Amino acid sequence: MKLSEKIIELRKANGMTQEELASICNVSRQSISKWEADIALPETEKLLILGKTFHVSMDILLKDDLTLGEAKEVHSCGSNALREKEPSLYEGILIKESLRDDTVIDLLHIHKIELWNTGGKPKYWTVLFFTSDQADFPQQISKAILSDPDNGENWFVDFKARNTKYIVFQDKILQYEIGNQAEKEAVCEECRKMGISDEQMNWPE
Repeated sequence: MKLSEKIIELRKANGMTQEELASICNVSRQSISKWEADIALPETEKLLILGKTFHVSMDILLKDDLTLGEAKEVHSCGSNALREKEPSLYEGILIKESLRDDTVIDLLHIHKIELWNTGGKPKYWTVLFFTSDQADFPQQISKAILSDPDNGENWFVDFKARNTKYIVFQDKILQYEIGNQAEKEAVCEECRKMGISDEQMNWPE
């Protein structure tokens, strides 16, 4: 079930018109119409308002394979949810468009979403701030990430587990201990071989 379909169903289930929902989200009625027609995505701030208004989690809104029958009330969202989360093994940032198999999103607890303007095509990336308690998450995400070396494109995802930083490509898992410069440089050198620029290696620790 797509986000657009969920917005329609949630709006109607709550007896709202497009104008009323537009007022809550501080957007035009045309914006709501575009969201529901699946020709535009709500900005991060608006997604959080939708979740709060309809009492559903970001997982429910964003994961196509989850239906509204699986919705549950949430009491926090955005960065507050990240601070209040239960302890998880892994935490990091994932660009949804970097996945060839987005069923891996089922392994994530999504705490925040941002839309980044790429200045190219596609125009926006959907950026997921996540945690995961899946023990084999590095192996699972490695199977799901896109790779197109013929066009000089190797996607990667970076995340950490306690004091270990992971940089994961398709079928390749790199890791180093945070604070160990020798290990980090060895990982960075491997990334350069994969066509990753030094600018792209400015990941958070």
